[in-house]
Amino acid sequence: MQYPITGHQLLGFSESSLGKNTFETFNPQTGAPTPWKFCEATDSEVHMAMELATRAFTTYRDMPGIRRAEFLRAIAAELEQQQQDLVSVYMQESGLPEGRARGELGRTTGQLRAFAAVAESASWMDVRIDTAQPDRTPLPKPDIRKCMRPLGPVVVFGASNFPFAFSTAGGDTASALAVGCPVVVKGHPMHAGTSEAVGRCIQLAARKTAMPEGVFSQLQGSGTVLGGALVRHPATKAVGFTGSKAGGLALARLGAERGEPIPVFAEMGSINPVVVLPSATDPSQGWAKAYAQSVTLGAGQFCTNPGLVLGIKGPGWNTFSAALAAEVDAVGSACMLHPKIAAQYQVLRSDFFAQPGVTQMTSISSDEDDTQAKGAVALVSADAFRKNAGLKREVFGPFTLLVTCEDQEDLVRTLNTVEGQLTASLLGNEAELESAATLISLLGDKAGRLLVNGVPTGVEVCPSMHHGGPFPATTDARFTSVGTDAVKRWIRPLSYQNLPAGVLPPALKNDNPLGILRMVNGQMTTDPI
Repeated sequence: MQYPITGHQLLGFSESSLGKNTFETFNPQTGAPTPWKFCEATDSEVHMAMELATRAFTTYRDMPGIRRAEFLRAIAAELEQQQQDLVSVYMQESGLPEGRARGELGRTTGQLRAFAAVAESASWMDVRIDTAQPDRTPLPKPDIRKCMRPLGPVVVFGASNFPFAFSTAGGDTASALAVGCPVVVKGHPMHAGTSEAVGRCIQLAARKTAMPEGVFSQLQGSGTVLGGALVRHPATKAVGFTGSKAGGLALARLGAERGEPIPVFAEMGSINPVVVLPSATDPSQGWAKAYAQSVTLGAGQFCTNPGLVLGIKGPGWNTFSAALAAEVDAVGSACMLHPKIAAQYQVLRSDFFAQPGVTQMTSISSDEDDTQAKGAVALVSADAFRKNAGLKREVFGPFTLLVTCEDQEDLVRTLNTVEGQLTASLLGNEAELESAATLISLLGDKAGRLLVNGVPTGVEVCPSMHHGGPFPATTDARFTSVGTDAVKRWIRPLSYQNLPAGVLPPALKNDNPLGILRMVNGQMTTDPI
């Protein structure tokens, strides 16, 4: 490898190994440890990383957007140049195939370039200008100008299931860097080598583009101590997290309990309910096969995995349920990300099968072992589902629960007991959809993205995407972790009243030197004032 994995912390342009304790990562396919050992970050290294980020912020926040865009594009180029080595480490630590690794890396570089365009355009600043009216009666109106500004150093937690796209150089990091926030990443302990290899690419890109030292650092740790220290550090101004509900809520509590509370933007999972209207149960529609593929995709280790499917009692629903179970049953065992994840999946799956009123629709494979797990489908009545809160839990893995409702009223009654979700899906023909206004409205209340006649797995990175949802899917349903609106998590508004023209930020100057679209006296324009 061009950048050898040392297991050290990456602090600005340097590295550090003060910690005496170490941990390893494992290859899920073989069960063997990978060749590297990683130092546990110390409190001293946490403080060094945050101090470097604080100093970098004073320079980085005021850099022209074109310079930050240059940095983000340099990261993308460096990742592409090192693709072969990065993919090799990714596969060793995740057990995922080469095609998935290369596809995810392509998504990561695409995100970086998308946020580079956001940085360059300065559209995120959302400029509002109301010019003075000194002759207004009974009181003169002052000159007031408002724009967004970066919060400060952001701590990003790498995600277990996306070692590239939701980790070291993922969407949280890219969106924060785009608007002028330095980033300190806590690498995920399941893929610490991948995190370090990506982090070294970011380090090199920062040097090549003459970024201030401390614009990026990365720390490694196998437990919860490091994450807590980063959230509690007074220099941290916001946190991005993708993971479990327990982990997200713990971090949110830490953020709220600080002397200066900070926002923790946590994505905490979802069971992504799917409503199958009668026409969609027709075998010719192919939805059973499509959803079986969605359930088992990536061994079900996606936050948008369809873990709950509801339909109305009848021959069509019976046919659909049997077909979905048969399709899932036909998919062989798949390697999960880590033995702990596979073990938890198998325990939860067994627990669901053992619940009152639940029918097991699929077999358990003899091929399963510490990391190999097989897809599963269970069936339950709507009445039993409503009465059992345990059936509303997320099963992280290739599992889905079918719920049989007596009629549409029963379906609505059941959906009302479901918590907030990342996605909700509705399958049906045009006539059914046109008469389903109440159902569509209800699903919209429950989710951040509503799909019609599609599968929720596969999250498009674009300005109109919203990857978030009502609690407990996320800690704040107003924000997304995918798409260009992800930058809104890391900024805040500041109004300037009666400032002399010479000290106004460029975005607020009369001559509009950035050439951006601004609201001036209630009208959107790029014209100078």
